[in-house]
Amino acid sequence: MEELLGGSLRSLAQTISHVENETLQAPLLLDSLFPHMGHAYRVGVTGPPGAGKSTLVDKITQVYRDSGKRVGIIVVDPSSPFTGGALLGDRLRMSDHYLDEGVFIRSMATRGETGGLAARSQEVGDLLDAAGYDIIIFETVGVGQVELDVVETVDTTLVVLVPESGDDIQLMKAGIIEIGDIFIINKSDREGARQLGHILEQLLALKEEQVEWKTPVCQTSATLGTGIEELMQCLERHHSHLKDTGLHTSKRRDRARQRVHRLVADQVMSDFWNTTRLDIMERGLDTVPPYQLSRSILEES
Repeated sequence: MEELLGGSLRSLAQTISHVENETLQAPLLLDSLFPHMGHAYRVGVTGPPGAGKSTLVDKITQVYRDSGKRVGIIVVDPSSPFTGGALLGDRLRMSDHYLDEGVFIRSMATRGETGGLAARSQEVGDLLDAAGYDIIIFETVGVGQVELDVVETVDTTLVVLVPESGDDIQLMKAGIIEIGDIFIINKSDREGARQLGHILEQLLALKEEQVEWKTPVCQTSATLGTGIEELMQCLERHHSHLKDTGLHTSKRRDRARQRVHRLVADQVMSDFWNTTRLDIMERGLDTVPPYQLSRSILEES
């Protein structure tokens, strides 16, 4: 623990592996580091495949580094069907920061999770927080569906779209409007960017009748480097909004509450399904109605 707090990248990487692999040491390590957590600003980047999320994260990271901030990046990729590990090499996609000691990049595999993030992404974010990183960026897997995990994990959610992302009906169906704090139309040099921007602004106007934050729509081209300054200004405004309204604290409390619920549920389920109850279930699957079978299992002491 002392090495991690002292800035050892090797210790940080080893501790993250303990958390990812859910070793017996992981809970002890997380608990011991708890007093050092709660300082980093967490940003989530989500959107469909091909929207340019990684290139955008690269540009955002560079701006933060230019201002002297340390940046941790958690990139979630599909799992390899052979190893279960992350399928893509994000150090290659963000090669400009590979040798920068102020940037730590970790690829995580989804391992069957469907909400856009890996199962232990939040805990890995906590470790980066404890290790002194000022900004933690979570890039979702990009499965083309709404990725709700990111909303429950970060302070600010960036939704990255491209001009071809679809019409307003599809956006409403996807539920995208509900999850974004800042919308980005990337690759905005393509035809249709302005039209999509107008559609988003109209949809967001309905949402803003019920919330204090006026959700901005930024036009960027990450490969050309345009629109990044405006995006960073939007990020700073939202960060200030969170602190001024107390939402920064409430979001952190919500994250802690959700995690406690999950950990308790996991432990209860683990303790509940003993050999006897599993045997009752297996023997009754073909002959006993589900509700009756459930009651029999619950009544087993």
